Amino acid sequence: MDSRDEWLARTFIELADTLVADFDLIEFLSMLADRCVELVGTAEVGLVLVGPHGLQVMASSTERMKVTELLEVQYKEGPCFDCYRMGFSVLNQHLASADSRWPRFAPIARESGFQMVHAVPLRLRNEVIGAMNVFDTSLHELTLTESNLLRAFADAATIGILQERTVKQQSDLSIQLQGALNSRIAVEQAKGIVSERLNVDMDTAFGMIRAHARNHGTLLSAVADALARGSLSAAELASPAKERSADRTKGRPD
Repeated sequence: MDSRDEWLARTFIELADTLVADFDLIEFLSMLADRCVELVGTAEVGLVLVGPHGLQVMASSTERMKVTELLEVQYKEGPCFDCYRMGFSVLNQHLASADSRWPRFAPIARESGFQMVHAVPLRLRNEVIGAMNVFDTSLHELTLTESNLLRAFADAATIGILQERTVKQQSDLSIQLQGALNSRIAVEQAKGIVSERLNVDMDTAFGMIRAHARNHGTLLSAVADALARGSLSAAELASPAKERSADRTKGRPD
């Protein structure tokens, strides 16, 4: 198991490494969600980015988190909306006392099993490009160290995303976001294929797709497209999933 310092160093290196030729925004955001889950063990994490039609859910650590975030976007209320509009973090908000603040979102989030919510902006100076949601099933309040690290992760990720956009000379973030949204739709379809054919839940299906992409050095969208076209079978993903399951036993950093 890595020491905490080694884990933090590796995480910041991963967040800075966006200049590779095959940079995959969905995989990058999924990695960021994973690292935040490792930091706050009882939390589930999701990322939203702003596009031409408002905030869009781009990555989630669990299917439950994705569904809750989609409802948050639909209702246009919740911690990520406050965070995005104001440009600063929403921390340690107890859902039990949040009905007056978020009358539609708070009851649904509680019904999903969450008790505490936080949101951190994806921001560089005055430009806010989205937000990171951290929803907790326990009443754990973030420590000062945890909240500072979440902000640092979000800041590093924002710099990486904007840097990658600049290198590709895309002056409009919506161009990059639309490509990522198309990839996200393809990945969601592939998750459904794997889930149905292997009789696994959607979280496990996504893990299998990501593991296959990593093991073969290819993009998530390419694996998703191959599954949809039938050139890759769901059964071929089963072995890498076992390896990923073994990796999870390493746990969070000390």
